[in-house]
Amino acid sequence: MKTDVLILGSGPSGLQAAIHAARKKVSVTVVGKTTGSAISGTEIENYFGVSGAMDGDELLKHGQEQAEAFGCVLVRQNVVSCITEATGFTAVLESGDKIHAKAVVIATGVFRRKLGVPGEKQLLGKGVSYCANCDCNFYKGVPVMIVGNESEAAISAEMMTRYASKVYWATNQTDVNESLMERVRAAGVTIVNEFPSEIIGKEKVVGVTMKNGSLYEVTGVFIELGGRSSADLAMDLGLMPDLEDTIKIGHGGVTEVPGVFACGDVTGRPWQLAKAVGEGAVAGMSAADYAREQH
Repeated sequence: MKTDVLILGSGPSGLQAAIHAARKKVSVTVVGKTTGSAISGTEIENYFGVSGAMDGDELLKHGQEQAEAFGCVLVRQNVVSCITEATGFTAVLESGDKIHAKAVVIATGVFRRKLGVPGEKQLLGKGVSYCANCDCNFYKGVPVMIVGNESEAAISAEMMTRYASKVYWATNQTDVNESLMERVRAAGVTIVNEFPSEIIGKEKVVGVTMKNGSLYEVTGVFIELGGRSSADLAMDLGLMPDLEDTIKIGHGGVTEVPGVFACGDVTGRPWQLAKAVGEGAVAGMSAADYAREQH
């Protein structure tokens, strides 16, 4: 599939970027799941023109409808990887399908969901990690558990089979494309249809207790509860995010990589809806202008 502008992320900044890019008469594709947006499941009270509290999911629904009305294609999958090529950029989806674009807008946000169980906070950095791709080398030859329901967890589980002695994937409501699931099974990952209730250990992780009472002896626990992070995708594209996984932008939402733009929470604080939407509009227009200049 080919598109002029590819938007990574379907939250407020991504959808606004898509709307403004499409209004410049270029083809636009938005990839992502709105359930991963920071406003999903929340109420909005401080946004211009909204009187009282508005449901975040309802706002996202309207945003999707607007984007589609302007001709945008919405792909409700997560991105596995996105690379820079001589003729533009290519994103690989969960399904294995590829999208080639002339310009890319990163609007994935930086929100890392916590599991919220005993031992998670205390053992962070001592066996608990939120990024398997970052810390995989520390877990060679030992058993580990990946926790999560979406593509980030599935991809990490498959990858960790190349490092760990045993890989468990804890998932209680899997939301992953079947082709990716097949790759996970083929890699030899053991799927545990339950989430942890506690991470065990004092100086380091020694095991995980599941909600059904079963115990798994593991040395590492990777909590990955969404799609690929902004840091992962930025590094794929040749960008180096800062310590908070945020991306530095210049005027027009430009990044250090020509043709790559960024907007919303991924560019740093304040993490507010108004900022996300404003930056999305600017980045979308800039990306459309860049795409139209390419031959």
